Amino acid sequence: MAVDPLRAVGTAFSWLTVFPVPSTHEAPDRRVGAAAITAVPVVGAALGALAACAALGLSYTRAPTLLIGLLVVGLLALLTRGMHVDGLADTADGLGCYGSPERVREVMRGGSAGPFAIATLVLVLGIDAVCVATLANDRCWYAIGFAVMLSRVAAVVACRWTLTPSSPDGFGALVAGSQRWSIVVWTAVALAVAYPAGLAAMATVPVAAVAIWWFSAHCARRMGGINGDVLGASIELTLAISLAVLVCAG
Repeated sequence: MAVDPLRAVGTAFSWLTVFPVPSTHEAPDRRVGAAAITAVPVVGAALGALAACAALGLSYTRAPTLLIGLLVVGLLALLTRGMHVDGLADTADGLGCYGSPERVREVMRGGSAGPFAIATLVLVLGIDAVCVATLANDRCWYAIGFAVMLSRVAAVVACRWTLTPSSPDGFGALVAGSQRWSIVVWTAVALAVAYPAGLAAMATVPVAAVAIWWFSAHCARRMGGINGDVLGASIELTLAISLAVLVCAG
């Protein structure tokens, strides 16, 4: 039985944002998890619109453009409870250690941020802030929103049918391996959405798709599968890659 699209979108918002969304109080299963991941780019579109509006609003103040970039990046972290940033940190520490998949997962569950996590966060969030500042300075509000939307397509790619969960329970078990045709659909949608922003934005789509396809496959090899931290890391890395391509190629 198909999941109600409204429930899928509502579940995606409740999982990935701080927005108050009515809950059915039913424990989600893989069917609901798959539908929610399919709807994640809708969440990205909403977050992208808010980020673009925030950058536009701040441009009417005397705030330096770099401060605008930092505030927009902070706003995105706040609206997502910092989950994706935390996932990026845990994934960086896991990939930075040596050992078996069990050892990698143990490090990721450790809770503390190691040197790989700190260095990765500084680099990725720094790229985000500088690129958002540059786009704001050029008044490219649409490009900011597009990059945020595209970053959520990464979650769909990372949950493709060829990858399995790293654990029989947890978030990964709900969503890993659940996406197939949605990848094609959202890639086509992303290209259509990119068109108004020009060739640089359209080029961003295949660049980000290839990067996250490789990254998620590498994580699956190192960890024995995919988990929620990898999805968060994929979103954050795609955002940084997308913003960097938009700035450098625009």
